[in-house]
Amino acid sequence: MNEFLEKTFHLKEHNTNVKTEILAGITTFMTMAYILAVNPTVLSASGMDSGAIFTATAISACFATLLMAAFSNYPFALAPGMDLMRFLHTQLY
Repeated sequence: MNEFLEKTFHLKEHNTNVKTEILAGITTFMTMAYILAVNPTVLSASGMDSGAIFTATAISACFATLLMAAFSNYPFALAPGMDLMRFLHTQLY
Protein backbone atom coordinates (compact mmCIF):
# COMPACT_ATOMS: atom_id res chain seq x y z
CA MET A 1 0.00 0.00 0.00
CA ASN A 2 2.79 2.44 0.88
CA GLU A 3 4.50 1.66 -2.43
CA PHE A 4 1.32 2.53 -4.33
CA LEU A 5 0.97 5.82 -2.46
CA GLU A 6 4.65 6.64 -2.97
CA LYS A 7 4.45 5.88 -6.69
CA THR A 8 1.24 7.85 -7.14
CA PHE A 9 1.94 10.91 -4.99
CA HIS A 10 5.78 11.00 -4.87
CA LEU A 11 5.80 11.38 -1.10
CA LYS A 12 9.58 11.19 -0.62
CA GLU A 13 10.09 13.75 -3.34
CA HIS A 14 7.78 16.11 -1.43
CA ASN A 15 9.56 15.31 1.86
CA THR A 16 6.51 13.75 3.56
CA ASN A 17 5.08 10.35 4.54
CA VAL A 18 1.71 8.58 4.70
CA LYS A 19 1.12 9.38 8.40
CA THR A 20 1.72 13.11 7.85
CA GLU A 21 -0.57 13.18 4.84
CA ILE A 22 -3.39 11.39 6.68
CA LEU A 23 -3.10 13.81 9.59
CA ALA A 24 -3.08 16.74 7.17
CA GLY A 25 -6.18 15.38 5.43
CA ILE A 26 -8.09 15.06 8.68
CA THR A 27 -7.03 18.55 9.72
CA THR A 28 -8.10 20.00 6.37
CA PHE A 29 -11.46 18.25 6.57
CA MET A 30 -12.11 19.54 10.07
CA THR A 31 -11.12 23.04 9.01
CA MET A 32 -13.44 23.03 6.00
CA ALA A 33 -16.39 21.12 7.46
CA TYR A 34 -17.96 24.30 8.80
CA ILE A 35 -19.01 25.27 5.29
CA LEU A 36 -21.45 22.32 5.26
CA ALA A 37 -23.32 23.89 8.17
CA VAL A 38 -22.93 27.58 7.33
CA ASN A 39 -23.79 27.47 3.63
CA PRO A 40 -27.31 26.03 4.07
CA THR A 41 -28.00 28.26 7.08
CA VAL A 42 -27.16 31.48 5.25
CA LEU A 43 -28.71 30.65 1.89
CA SER A 44 -31.89 29.08 3.29
CA ALA A 45 -32.74 32.54 4.70
CA SER A 46 -33.43 33.56 1.11
CA GLY A 47 -35.92 30.75 0.61
CA MET A 48 -33.62 28.10 -0.86
CA ASP A 49 -34.02 24.50 0.28
CA SER A 50 -31.37 23.86 2.94
CA GLY A 51 -31.13 20.13 2.15
CA ALA A 52 -30.44 20.86 -1.50
CA ILE A 53 -27.85 23.48 -0.57
CA PHE A 54 -26.11 21.04 1.79
CA THR A 55 -26.01 18.38 -0.94
CA ALA A 56 -24.77 20.79 -3.60
CA THR A 57 -22.07 22.12 -1.27
CA ALA A 58 -20.84 18.63 -0.38
CA ILE A 59 -20.84 17.37 -3.97
CA SER A 60 -19.13 20.45 -5.39
CA ALA A 61 -16.43 20.41 -2.68
CA CYS A 62 -15.77 16.71 -3.26
CA PHE A 63 -15.68 17.09 -7.05
CA ALA A 64 -13.39 20.14 -7.02
CA THR A 65 -11.01 18.58 -4.49
CA LEU A 66 -10.78 15.32 -6.46
CA LEU A 67 -10.09 17.23 -9.68
CA MET A 68 -7.34 19.20 -7.95
CA ALA A 69 -5.82 15.97 -6.62
CA ALA A 70 -6.03 14.15 -9.93
CA PHE A 71 -4.69 16.84 -12.21
CA SER A 72 -2.29 18.89 -10.12
CA ASN A 73 -0.98 16.46 -7.48
CA TYR A 74 -1.16 19.26 -4.91
CA PRO A 75 -2.92 18.88 -1.56
CA PHE A 76 -5.47 21.67 -2.02
CA ALA A 77 -9.03 21.21 -0.82
CA LEU A 78 -11.61 23.33 -2.63
CA ALA A 79 -15.08 24.26 -1.46
CA PRO A 80 -17.64 27.00 -2.06
CA GLY A 81 -16.39 30.20 -0.50
CA MET A 82 -18.01 32.45 2.05
CA ASP A 83 -17.57 35.50 -0.22
CA LEU A 84 -19.80 33.98 -2.88
CA MET A 85 -22.48 33.28 -0.28
CA ARG A 86 -22.24 36.87 0.97
CA PHE A 87 -22.60 38.12 -2.60
CA LEU A 88 -25.64 35.94 -3.27
CA HIS A 89 -27.21 36.86 0.03
CA THR A 90 -26.86 40.61 -0.59
CA GLN A 91 -28.19 40.28 -4.14
CA LEU A 92 -31.31 38.46 -2.95
CA TYR A 93 -32.22 41.07 -0.35
